Amino acid sequence: MKTDDLQITEEKIPNGMKFTIKGQVNSGTADKLEDRLQKALEDGQRDLILNMLWVKFLSSAGIRVILKTYKEANDLGGSFGIEMPSQNVKNVLGMAALDEMLIK
Repeated sequence: MKTDDLQITEEKIPNGMKFTIKGQVNSGTADKLEDRLQKALEDGQRDLILNMLWVKFLSSAGIRVILKTYKEANDLGGSFGIEMPSQNVKNVLGMAALDEMLIK
């Protein structure tokens, strides 16, 4: 897997979608993630979950996408959260004081 590779798989859940993310969420890949999440919201999915067990790196660009999607989902009456974060994701979200808000 190249450093700019990001694999995203989708699974339908009640009222929404679960996305399993593999690779790195950085300035080179954050747009790909944002596009997928935005499409889900535009398609009427209100509850979004990110499984980030296989994410090796999360940059500030990735945090921006996560926070934007969190706000938009909540504004639409839905929910957004991260499940099974990798240790790296836990560390980054913890340093940004976002872990309690985002990790389900």
